[in-house]
Amino acid sequence: MRKLHRPKQRQEENLFLLEGTNLLELACKVNYNLETVCYTSNWQQRYPQLAEEVGKQAQRLELVSDEVLKAIATTVNPDGIVASAKPAPLSLPTTNISLGLVVERLQDPGNLGTIIRTAVASQVDTLWLSSDSVDIYNPKVLRASAGEWFRLPMAISNDLTQLVKNYQQQGLEIIATLPTASKTYWDIDLTQPSLILLGNESGGLSPELASLATQQVKIPLANGVESLNVAIATALLLYEALRQRSRGVGE
Repeated sequence: MRKLHRPKQRQEENLFLLEGTNLLELACKVNYNLETVCYTSNWQQRYPQLAEEVGKQAQRLELVSDEVLKAIATTVNPDGIVASAKPAPLSLPTTNISLGLVVERLQDPGNLGTIIRTAVASQVDTLWLSSDSVDIYNPKVLRASAGEWFRLPMAISNDLTQLVKNYQQQGLEIIATLPTASKTYWDIDLTQPSLILLGNESGGLSPELASLATQQVKIPLANGVESLNVAIATALLLYEALRQRSRGVGE
């Protein structure tokens, strides 16, 4: 593959990194806008077909040494390719939601990436993230999502409280997990259009958001365990919703 330059005005400060073959392959599948792609000759020899696809989609290609690629990448052992990409506009439908997530003040990129991956697997429609959460374009978020980041409609909100109120007015169930709740998460009907609220890893949901919940549930914990990782707790709720929607409540 020859080096290719296509003139285009770019805003470098707005770019984010895609690292690794898996993310680049999925980016190509959805025709994501790639800016500069750096790859090694060894990577090109290992993935000739993908290299050809990347060459058609990228604005600029650079053949670099292993040392240069390692200096660019944020991973300890990059597998031979790193790309910069321009964020696509984040927008979500505000009506006809069957199952959505609202994430408040989440700080750990691994947790967010895992939530995204689980959301796609369990048929979630949308994910809203508060503006004071971890950067949605953080490379660790993308890697932890195993590429499913490209498949989940996501957006950032400066006012989650008003957002939740708007969904509530449409008749959606607003579900929050609280340790003081009287019901467990498998006691409620999750077949209805629902919005699940998720909070900070250590502090949970803010009182403002928690007060909007039409259903408050808890996850039973034994042996003195105080709480679960937020990504694991999310998976339990989402898969209970998927189970109910697939078979009917109580089956």
